[in-house]
Amino acid sequence: MADTLTKLTYQTLQQGKSYLSFAHKTLSIQARKALKPNDLPMIPVPPELIAKLQQRVNDLQAVDWQDAENGVYPTSLLFDEPWVDYLKQYPSLIVDMPSIWRRADGKKHQDFDREIETDGYPNYYVQNFHHQTGGYLSDLSANLYDLQVEILFGGSADAMRRRILAPLKASLTAFSDVPAKQIRILDAACGTARTLRGVRAMLPQASLFAVDLSGAYLRKANEQLADMPGELVQLMQGNIEELPYVDNYFHAVTCVFLFHELPPAVRQNAIDECYRVLKPGGSLIICDSIQVADSPELEAMMHMFHETFHEPYYRSYMEDDLIDRLNKAGFAQVLPTEVHFMSKYLVATKAVDS
Repeated sequence: MADTLTKLTYQTLQQGKSYLSFAHKTLSIQARKALKPNDLPMIPVPPELIAKLQQRVNDLQAVDWQDAENGVYPTSLLFDEPWVDYLKQYPSLIVDMPSIWRRADGKKHQDFDREIETDGYPNYYVQNFHHQTGGYLSDLSANLYDLQVEILFGGSADAMRRRILAPLKASLTAFSDVPAKQIRILDAACGTARTLRGVRAMLPQASLFAVDLSGAYLRKANEQLADMPGELVQLMQGNIEELPYVDNYFHAVTCVFLFHELPPAVRQNAIDECYRVLKPGGSLIICDSIQVADSPELEAMMHMFHETFHEPYYRSYMEDDLIDRLNKAGFAQVLPTEVHFMSKYLVATKAVDS
């Protein structure tokens, strides 16, 4: 009975998040139409595509619940939502919307306030991804990011992130002789640490490390992790193209929603670096956007995403062969790709005798 009530509560929560996301999107569209009534073309979505997307959401929620019920991670993780933070940040999100529209309408893709320091970052990174104010370099952006992404994906962003947890846990069986506290896991391009919260909940004794280019997002990550029990996560500012760690150091590396925001050559550099810092027998677990090869029926939506949200490297990503890149880096085994809703998952293992 308790499990049935918990499952019902989870389903109600997910449905509620979906409704709230839909309400926000509807109000946002109406507000923009009121300001610029002749400048917002509506792209109709075929009913059959809506049905497919809803089925993908249902399947995602089913596997999310199943993993928790099977003990892959605590059921409490399904309800790990920063509601207070979302409520606190929502007014700022509303106030910021006209700036996003102005930036999108004017195609201003490198629009930064004077107080934001852009020197020292790679050119490909100094962008207003998603038309965000401050790109990835401002505290405002870091504070709004998780809420924006949950709205974008109809409340399913965390459920998609959690899909890395089962393969991560399975990959660590290769190191069953290593004490739990000596297991080292790196989250590369950790952002605001939503993924890390899941990893910590599943592996409370593991030594967790994280690297990101953005100091602002690392500050937010530190805030998000402050209430988590166990050893502190070791956060470090750095570039995934030059990871600040020695060779063969980590038992696993995770990377979530990064590669679609990198130019092709940088994608390869990032994968090469993940390979370098992995121990022999260790695995790289990737979660990223779907691609045309695994979701051809959603190709039109991918083009719309690229054009609407200023994703400058997404078009090349749509057709990129990530498996080939993993093989080029030296990975000995790449498991078959999994797809959950709008994300795909790859698990690549470094040979034991590397």
